[in-house]
Amino acid sequence: MNLSATSIIGDSVKNGAGEDLGNIEDLMVNVDGGDVSYAVLSFGGFLGIGDKLFAVPLQAMNLDTENKCFVLNESKERLENAPGFDKDHWPNQSDPAWHKEVRSYYNI
Repeated sequence: MNLSATSIIGDSVKNGAGEDLGNIEDLMVNVDGGDVSYAVLSFGGFLGIGDKLFAVPLQAMNLDTENKCFVLNESKERLENAPGFDKDHWPNQSDPAWHKEVRSYYNI
């Protein structure tokens, strides 16, 4: 299935229990490989203040077309412990160790 980035950005993400895990803020594209490296998920703040950002591989989520959201089968507690970053300090995108850590956290 192909979707435009603008149709995904802003979508909500829920877990299998229906709990809100945040929203997709952005998509990071690997221009060398021609694929989406991960979705940037915001979670944990209030009205956009204090949100922590998380890199979540799209393969870790399922699209729920009926409820118009993505489903990430992680608890809120596990997501809070995931590799994250704040909006002013993004990780080094060219660091293969960081990408490996993120993918392994979500069993990808």
